[in-house]
Amino acid sequence: MSRTDARRYSTGAMIFHWLIAIAVIVNWRLAEAAEHAEMPAKAEIFANHKALGITILALTIGRLAWRWTHPVPPLPSDLAKWEALLARSVHIVFYVLLIGLPLGGWLANSFGGRDIDFFGLLTIPPLPIGENDGLARAIYGVHTLGGSIFIYLIGLHILGALKHTFFDRNGGIFRMLPFGKVSG
Repeated sequence: MSRTDARRYSTGAMIFHWLIAIAVIVNWRLAEAAEHAEMPAKAEIFANHKALGITILALTIGRLAWRWTHPVPPLPSDLAKWEALLARSVHIVFYVLLIGLPLGGWLANSFGGRDIDFFGLLTIPPLPIGENDGLARAIYGVHTLGGSIFIYLIGLHILGALKHTFFDRNGGIFRMLPFGKVSG
């Protein structure tokens, strides 16, 4: 294995990363579109948002299983301690949100007595918790706030990858791509 390969994520990790990244951005755009839509289009857009959220949850569980069975490359050696701490912290928060947001959405739907139509393939029933519209609305509020925080953290993550790639020149973004030079 070359020095570059030892600093690069595995192919499976790359696939999970990019599938989840694309799905999260698409799901954010679906939520934004639904907020500005009129019924019945609003309900249809939110149905796709919910189904994609469940897909993101499944992909995240797969990614975690992959991560536990495949070594993660070390962070570049030229990172300042605060940068390494920030990188690790943001990744932990990402996993919390990737799991917490879909589960929170499902929980809120369940308190609202609604099931989730999974792209017309199957129906995910509400959790057996009873209905509570006030709690459903409160959880939706937290879900919306979590989604907003997630988008800002994604922006920070992208800026960090670009900084490490083009300013620090340690190949930061290429750690998650199958090409390019990775150093450090």
